[in-house]
Amino acid sequence: MNTQPIRQDPIEHARALIESARGEQANLGDLARRVGLSPTYLQRRFRARFGLSPAEYARQLKLGTFKSALRRGSRVTDAVYDAGFGSGSRVYERTNALLGMTPSDYRSGGAGTDVRYTTLATRLGRLLVAATARGICAVSIGDSDTRLLAELKREFPKARFERVDAGRDEWLSAVVDRIVGELTDDAPGDMPLPPFDVRATAFQWRVWQALTRIPRGQTRSYAEIAESIDAPRAARAVARACATNRLAFVVPCHRVVRADGQSGGWRWGPPRKRRLLALESKLAPS
Repeated sequence: MNTQPIRQDPIEHARALIESARGEQANLGDLARRVGLSPTYLQRRFRARFGLSPAEYARQLKLGTFKSALRRGSRVTDAVYDAGFGSGSRVYERTNALLGMTPSDYRSGGAGTDVRYTTLATRLGRLLVAATARGICAVSIGDSDTRLLAELKREFPKARFERVDAGRDEWLSAVVDRIVGELTDDAPGDMPLPPFDVRATAFQWRVWQALTRIPRGQTRSYAEIAESIDAPRAARAVARACATNRLAFVVPCHRVVRADGQSGGWRWGPPRKRRLLALESKLAPS
């Protein structure tokens, strides 16, 4: 009978050590020594497994603790130190882009945030485009304006909403024109876009940027996207990043399909995804 102890996977061991430290950023050299690997090898294999470096992984754990405290109603200053951040100013610098708003605004459900939106009919259903003063915060497709607006309000429950139609504002019009062009081929689909105002992790941004490089009429598998961002074992994490995308069409997560070639799921409905892929294949340059 083999009584040799089972050796723990060193990459999983490193992840467990980071989590046990509640996201405190360990020195890469110390972490590598504890799991019996060289720092360079640990860094490379950790990123390939989880899509993030050990330091980025630690920061995401801190951010998760911070956001959970804010959702429970904790004061921002309490949440800062409970999550292990050293100072409030560093939190505001690092989390503004990830939360899509200041921590205090996130805690209050977007209170004081002005959200402008518009809707229109497309061949795939009703389209909603919304923006804050910082950038585009949502692009959604659905069956009715009522449902689309309800979804937007769940994201910003205490924000002020203003519908903008006649003439539309510059940012909303830029996104609408681009999407209409993509769906009808009446206008180029590569026109400049306004800034975005969405909450995202560093890994999600890397995935979304990779999606924007997929040409219209083509698709990639989750594994291929993982390979393209140097995280070959992170296909499941890529799928989660696609599922959290709130910018339909603009970040074309519909162009990511299953390894067997089937279209798979989509936040705005698998049937609509299949129709969109068929349309793009038809409109793509030969």
